[in-house]
Amino acid sequence: MQHIGGALKGFLKTSGLEKGVAQQSAIDIWAEVVGQSVAKNTEPESVEHGVMIVKTETPTWRQELLFQKKQIIEKLNKKLNKKVIKDIRFI
Repeated sequence: MQHIGGALKGFLKTSGLEKGVAQQSAIDIWAEVVGQSVAKNTEPESVEHGVMIVKTETPTWRQELLFQKKQIIEKLNKKLNKKVIKDIRFI
């Protein structure tokens, strides 16, 4: 008999929903990955085709996060245990 977690993983994979769930998970863990200060000044809006769109409070935050983009992508993917996020666009 298979555990429910294994059955769900199998269903998500065969139904093509696995990628969408992983992308939603990236949004869910945003605050945990970037920390409280950044999370208070940003809002992850969506992820499509591996590109996360993040709204920033000010142009200053947008500029600062552009410098940190590579590290943020690495942290998100490490936390997700797979390469889900390829790029982040700060708006």
